[in-house]
Amino acid sequence: MILEELAFAALAATAVLTAIAALLVRELVHTILWIAIFFVDLAAIYFLLDAPFLGVLQLGVYAGAVTILLLFGIMTTRKRIFSREAATGIGPVPFGLAVVTFIFLVAAIGEFPQGSGTITIYDPSALSANLFNVNGPWLLLLGLIMLAAVTGAIYLVREGRE
Repeated sequence: MILEELAFAALAATAVLTAIAALLVRELVHTILWIAIFFVDLAAIYFLLDAPFLGVLQLGVYAGAVTILLLFGIMTTRKRIFSREAATGIGPVPFGLAVVTFIFLVAAIGEFPQGSGTITIYDPSALSANLFNVNGPWLLLLGLIMLAAVTGAIYLVREGRE
């Protein structure tokens, strides 16, 4: 059991460091790459916690599709994605607010009593039946709406528009 705890601690530390790196880097593309590493790390945590359905979903949707969508959006809207005009990074005020929020979160977690230690069994079949049987058409409709939004964004930012 100690090996699993060490793996979780290493993955959690990596997740925190990659999230902080995503906030602090100056280039927008580098931010997206740090976010992609964070998503893969989160998927590894799901696998470690014996939730393979969520791990595969995390890898497919977030580490794959969302990262590609962010990169695609940046490449279609910015002429020079590695230039200084595309620079991002967190300023001192948002960083200070993040620190204060973290302090309040740690204080709030300390106020809650510890649970009884019982673990409920995760049943992925109920989730998949709900997503793909009952709500399948709505999921498809959401995908079509997102596709229309991306198509509209590409139309609005294309060069030579009259």
